[in-house]
Amino acid sequence: MRRKFLKLFGTSFLTFFSLPYKFLFAISKKIINKNLTDEQKNVLFNEGTERPYSSELLNEKREGFYHCANCGAKLFSSNSKFDSGTGWPSFTEALPGAFKTKIDYSFGMKRTEYHCANCGVHHGHVFDDGPGENGKRFCNNGVCLIFKPNN
Repeated sequence: MRRKFLKLFGTSFLTFFSLPYKFLFAISKKIINKNLTDEQKNVLFNEGTERPYSSELLNEKREGFYHCANCGAKLFSSNSKFDSGTGWPSFTEALPGAFKTKIDYSFGMKRTEYHCANCGVHHGHVFDDGPGENGKRFCNNGVCLIFKPNN
């Protein structure tokens, strides 16, 4: 009983103190692309999540690069994309310097969240269960990306 109380209290306590940080972090992000949809704004600026298997980019097989939907920064090469079976576009590695990370304690667990290094918007979470050499899986919300094929 005591353990459950402490776990619940600890999670609530962390959430209470992380809310002002999330609010301040969201204020520092700027909308660069004025054509963003409401869903894109929710995911990018409020750290939301799109529904799994809803992204058109899941089946994208062409060679090219994935860019930030807000600022256009180049984030991933199509060579690092793979089908993780999770319902979100997944990549084994990001381009150097593309993201900054922070620890996310939402939903009662510890995860590594990543944001565009250029404009600060949320893209997804990185996990240690990927197939590449580094074992990383960048699980990205598709609405946060724009694919530009090679010519």
